[in-house]
Amino acid sequence: MSGLNDLGQPVGLPVTTALPRPRPPHVVLEGRYGRLVPLREIHAEGLYEAFSEDPEGRGWTYMPNGPWQSVTQAQAWCRTGQGSADPMFWCIQEPEGTPLGFCSVLRIAPEVGSIEVGFIHFAPRLQRTRLATEVMYLLMRFAFDDLGYRRYEWKCDALNAPSRQAAHRLGFTFEGVFRQATVTKGRNRDTAWFSILDHEWPALREAFETWLDPANFDGDANQRRSLGELAKAALPVRS
Repeated sequence: MSGLNDLGQPVGLPVTTALPRPRPPHVVLEGRYGRLVPLREIHAEGLYEAFSEDPEGRGWTYMPNGPWQSVTQAQAWCRTGQGSADPMFWCIQEPEGTPLGFCSVLRIAPEVGSIEVGFIHFAPRLQRTRLATEVMYLLMRFAFDDLGYRRYEWKCDALNAPSRQAAHRLGFTFEGVFRQATVTKGRNRDTAWFSILDHEWPALREAFETWLDPANFDGDANQRRSLGELAKAALPVRS
């Protein structure tokens, strides 16, 4: 997407989005299958219990922290998280309020309308559920529809195959790998970058809403159409 300036040089197209965009308010995001509520220390015990279903700590491997060794450690982490504006953390809850994981938005750049989703950790009970996908939809809708951001980012350890697969399933476009980008738990981390842009969102929003509709599932809760299929149809030209 480029044009030419008066000197005949290629330059980016003018940005018509009013900038800066607002900073995200820390509000409850309600869905059909659950909700996101601002993370608080009171969620620590429930989160610790949910994550204890992963006794080997496999879900923590690519996280910058954890696994938690005690409820006290979980409380300390949640206490720090509740006071953070960037990353801004939410606790993922079932409709009755049971905590099943946490997530955040970070690298919030209102001046250019860019925001990242990250620090995502799902307990085993949450993985591969409709709520897990709805969480991602709620945050995207929040960023694009409510806040008017231009760019929505996903980054992960380049060796984290499940995270990379999830990004593709959710409609993100792969942008490349930043080599030796950082150090996590004393290990080198090459970081894979993905994004969704504002002009791609309307078609992806329709794909998400089609997938999340109860009519997309049969009596045994099997999906009729996959989100990957719907996202690919929404954005047929993707790298």
